[in-house]
Amino acid sequence: MNGIVLREDEAFEKALRRFTKTCERAGILSDVKKYRHYEKPSEEKKRRLNSSKRKRIREEKRMTFRSEH
Repeated sequence: MNGIVLREDEAFEKALRRFTKTCERAGILSDVKKYRHYEKPSEEKKRRLNSSKRKRIREEKRMTFRSEH
């Protein structure tokens, strides 16, 4: 469980921001979003394949852009 210790004379907004950052670094929000709804194994596989395709296309575009300059 993530938590922070409130520092002396620290504003609540700043402490909340630190807590939010620690949660982001730990990946809590992404886990919550991932498990919010059940995803069939075939749907997960399809999502991962589409993600890898998009990533590959993006990398190819970057490489062609770099080679042109």
